[in-house]
Amino acid sequence: MQAVFFYGLFMDESLLREKGMDPSKAIIAFVDGFGLRIGTRATLIKSDKERAYGLIMSLTDQELDILYGEESVSDYIPENLTAVTEKKDSLDVICYNLPLEKLSGQNKQYAKSLAIVAEKVGLPSDYIREIKQWIG
Repeated sequence: MQAVFFYGLFMDESLLREKGMDPSKAIIAFVDGFGLRIGTRATLIKSDKERAYGLIMSLTDQELDILYGEESVSDYIPENLTAVTEKKDSLDVICYNLPLEKLSGQNKQYAKSLAIVAEKVGLPSDYIREIKQWIG
């Protein structure tokens, strides 16, 4: 099992279950030094003054291969990061990010959907407001 930091629509456990995954119980967490960017889809970019929120869930290597084998996310690359939970525990996680040079477009519907998921999972209200700025 791999602890994975999800920050996009994959934070929705029901979406993962629809795809045949069996995620562990989600834990709200953040990673410092990264900022959320939304193009066609979401990614995190290195940014010293930003913090990105999301959920930590565990999936098997096989589940991750299937999930990130989908065409829409096949360009995402795993990175090792440290995420901090609401209880201030630091956890080593894998986070899949799109290389910055592949970030393109603008997807307001994705941003709307992401704001809904962020509210559903209980991310901080200030962060949800940041996501809504991508809607325009």
